[in-house]
Formats: sequence, C-alpha cells, structure tokens
Amino acid sequence: MAAAPLRFEPFTPAHLPAVLLLESQAYPEPWTQGMYRHELETPCSHLHVGLLGEDLVAYAGFWLVLDEAHITRVTVAEEHRRRGYGRQMVEHLLRQAFKLGAALARLEVRDGNTAAIHLYERMGFVPEGRRPGYYQRTGEDALLMIKRF
Repeated sequence: MAAAPLRFEPFTPAHLPAVLLLESQAYPEPWTQGMYRHELETPCSHLHVGLLGEDLVAYAGFWLVLDEAHITRVTVAEEHRRRGYGRQMVEHLLRQAFKLGAALARLEVRDGNTAAIHLYERMGFVPEGRRPGYYQRTGEDALLMIKRF
C-alpha cells in the first residue's frame, strides 16, 4: 500500500505525549520524557514529527556534530508500518542535515531489525562496523551504517 505524503514539523513539547506513547510501543529500551526534554534543549539535536492530517504517525531525529549527522531515532507507529513512512522520515532528515552542512550520515540499528536494515541499504547506507551487545536489555548487537552525501 502506497503511503500518503507525510507533513513534517519540528518536534515541540506539544508532541511529547504522542511520541512517548509510540516510543514505549516501539522500543525495548525506550527513551524517557526527561531524555526528550533534554533533546529539545540541545542545540545539535534536530527532531521532527511526521503527521497524517493531525495524527502523529512517525518521528525521527539526528544530532549534527560538525559535518556529521548521527540519526538517533526513526520510529513509525505500528499500524502505519510497511507503507513507506520510515523512508519519508529518513529522506526528510537527510534533506535537513544536508541543508545544515552535513557531509555524511551515520546510524546504528539493532542487528535483528531486518526491515530497518533493508530500508537503510536501499537508501544508500552501507555497513561500517558492529557494536557487540550494544543493546543492554536484549543483548543484541548494533550494526553501524554510513551514507555519504
């Protein structure tokens, strides 16, 4: 099923309740309200939400450090997955990062998250390393991936 285009907005405190709900459903080690509040106050952090009408269906973010964008989160509500919204969110992040001067993007992804790995590979990310046991709760490795602009 083809995805309708998302409308993107910068993440604000008003989005926090919806983001925290999605976060708790999507991750074995979810970020907390305090972590998101810190992200909102950190100048290098760039968080965005993806909306269908008024419904928040996705969110994503990156840290910009010098010329590198480190993608920190890409999350799509379960009932909206496999429709291209993750790709739309990553494309939006990459456009924003490039406009801000990024020359490359990096991310880490759970080794068991094959859907995300395949998405990133289709978008031009390539593996550059692994962090064994990186995810403490599950013990999964993190696959490190990079894309140069």
